[in-house]
Amino acid sequence: MTASKIHTEPHAVNMNSRSNWLRAAVLGANDGIVSTAGLVVGVAGATDSKLIILTAGLAGIVAGALSMAAGEYVSVSTQRDIEKAQLAKERQELKDSPEEELVELAGLYEAKGLNKETALIVATELTAKDAFAAHVDAELNIDPHNLTNPWTAAYASAASFLVGALIPVAVIMLPLGSLTVPVTFASVIVALFITGLLSAKAGGASVKRSVIRVVIGGAIAMIVTYAIGRLFNISGV
Repeated sequence: MTASKIHTEPHAVNMNSRSNWLRAAVLGANDGIVSTAGLVVGVAGATDSKLIILTAGLAGIVAGALSMAAGEYVSVSTQRDIEKAQLAKERQELKDSPEEELVELAGLYEAKGLNKETALIVATELTAKDAFAAHVDAELNIDPHNLTNPWTAAYASAASFLVGALIPVAVIMLPLGSLTVPVTFASVIVALFITGLLSAKAGGASVKRSVIRVVIGGAIAMIVTYAIGRLFNISGV
């Protein structure tokens, strides 16, 4: 491979099992809170019947959890397939062009700050020990023994969705009378603040921006669905 290819060839960013599980869990919980809160608050705007609200909430929880699990499984399976294809491609390149791969590896270390002579020495020694491991680590940032697990992500997403969704359902079922919707709204805002915080920590993003985005999004969802529910109010019918 030429030196120019070293800098233009796209490199994958590995998502290991732990970060994948955490990402799926946080996103699942957030989606569970927002979607279910919007659903039950909207229904509460239309009726005071706890049975109807509970039925709608439970239906939303089951449908949402299954949808999240299926979506996460497909997404992570695709990521895993990409990683496997990249590993197979790298293994074949090492078999077909070992000298060029050595030059490429040395170039990668040189780009990281080593001088040309030291980079070549390091690349040569690592290649002698385990050429494949050296390349997938430096070039692809993939651990072949710790690929993304679609089942883990699916379980984490579904379980966290369920946990998040139970918050608005549990609160709205409390005998609070006219305070039912306001208290549910407040509890959801607090829950979203927590998931926004965890999401920012997990992704290394701005905490303030993440929290504001999640909280505002959830608040808008509940306001809109409640307003729609009020348009079709059937209380007392």
